[in-house]
Amino acid sequence: MISGSVRCFLPAYLFLIIIFFTAGNAQTEIAKKAMVISSDAVATEVGVNILKNGGNAIDAAVAVGFALSVVFPEAGNIGGGGFMLIRDKAGKSVVIDFRETAPAAAWRDMYIDSTSILNNYSLRGAMSSGVPGTVAGLIKALEFYGTMKLKEVITPAIELARNGFIVNSRLEQKIIEYEADLRSYPSTVKTFFKNGNRYVEGDTLRQNDLAKTLIRIRDYGADDFYSGVTANLIVDEMKRGGGLITKEDLKNYKPIIREPIKGTYRNYEILSVPPPSSGGICLIELLNILERYDIGAMGFHSSKSVHVISEAMKRVYSDRSEYLGDPEFIKVPTGVLISKRYARERSSDIDTMKSTLSGNIKPGIVNVKDHPNTTHYSVIDSFGNCVSVTYTINDIFGSQVIVDGAGFFLNDEMDDFSSKPGIPNSYGLIGGYANAIESRKRPLSSMTPTIVTKDGKPILILGGRGGSAIITSVLQTIINVIDFKMDISSAVNASRFHHQWMPDTLFYEKFCLPIDVNQNLKSKGQNPCEKENYYGAVQAILIDPEKNMIYANPDFREGGSAKGY
Repeated sequence: MISGSVRCFLPAYLFLIIIFFTAGNAQTEIAKKAMVISSDAVATEVGVNILKNGGNAIDAAVAVGFALSVVFPEAGNIGGGGFMLIRDKAGKSVVIDFRETAPAAAWRDMYIDSTSILNNYSLRGAMSSGVPGTVAGLIKALEFYGTMKLKEVITPAIELARNGFIVNSRLEQKIIEYEADLRSYPSTVKTFFKNGNRYVEGDTLRQNDLAKTLIRIRDYGADDFYSGVTANLIVDEMKRGGGLITKEDLKNYKPIIREPIKGTYRNYEILSVPPPSSGGICLIELLNILERYDIGAMGFHSSKSVHVISEAMKRVYSDRSEYLGDPEFIKVPTGVLISKRYARERSSDIDTMKSTLSGNIKPGIVNVKDHPNTTHYSVIDSFGNCVSVTYTINDIFGSQVIVDGAGFFLNDEMDDFSSKPGIPNSYGLIGGYANAIESRKRPLSSMTPTIVTKDGKPILILGGRGGSAIITSVLQTIINVIDFKMDISSAVNASRFHHQWMPDTLFYEKFCLPIDVNQNLKSKGQNPCEKENYYGAVQAILIDPEKNMIYANPDFREGGSAKGY
């Protein structure tokens, strides 16, 4: 089965690459009944305890979501939004879209003056924030698909906020990296600095204001956050910081239950999330194109396979820029984009020997009608229910603004809109009018929570963080398992590359491309460029139905924790 080791035809240097990346990483967690994997060991433990106490995967996912808002404050959130993909034990699937929305007072050119785009306003401060959706989304998931009461699943997060948790090196480094920005906001200083000094590894961080907010949510549900005391605190913060969110914006916010995006790849079924996330459509379009090539026979990270995959990435990100946005505001040609026929057309001009310049790649639909910083965690319970959740406040620490008196960071999701069509956002992604800012619209996302099944049984539950590279990170993890027959540790921790059409650059992690592969790619017309930082951070669970075993291994890029029983 696919949980076995890497195919024997891999060259020796590739084994060294994989060993380099997995050395020192947590051992693969193995379980028989259930598994939770998240970005933080404390949050993972919370989820596992919920499962052991009789909760299902949805109960555990909601508990992990609230816990991460405490122990993973740079990305875990109740001040942002995201997507939850659920597949129940009977095989029925659903997506809960709790993506943020633009305030009613938002307008298309709000970040543009007479000379340029005002990036600071879309990235920092209250004006960068959309209406948060996480609290409404998690509670809706619990009410519709969970088995426990809100009090039961939120209490661990309350205790963590009230009693505190030990600051780890990851959080200390993020505070150091963003210290100047964080110190710009008095409410943030009050939470993350003591007597003017930043918290360091080993300190106990207590968040009393956040505990009070979570207690109000426990007692009054989403009503508190969207029309009660917490809502008033958010609006007060908007008034102080020049933000646009009003009481009416909060009161009018609603999560949406959507149908998942569905596709197939080499007889595996793929479930992922629909717009306003681009993740599901882009992932399935990529897999449809790659299905036309024998990627496994080309070899892992050979110049042949990297070239073909990067050419597919260019075409898909070109389509993303033109056609994808909030389906409540634009007609998204979903049926066309995820069809096998369109993949044949889109790949027809891929030259396996020569790169196509990104400037010569245009969005592909012509007169075709359609037919009727971030964190991820994954859960499977002993009943067979699966949950894949990605949620975000966008950049690390979001807008950098903590709501005074409420204790949580606001998002900076307004930067995910196209402030000006054709001009890249902070992730370098180019968007068109489909993703322009509009009142109450949901910005386009790259979040890609995904579930892969085979013969009606779950095989992979995964997703990741990493902005525009989430899609390509999830893609590579899937093909590592299916095409290159890797175990979950190797599949997640193997080095990655990324191409997003514009700029016309093939970015790759250190040690990803050996010198000869790099030179061969250059001879094909690619423009490879080593990136200082890592790409994405995938948290994945692999299920082997033949052995009746569950495997998970945290991505070394983020750490995190997997635990099962």
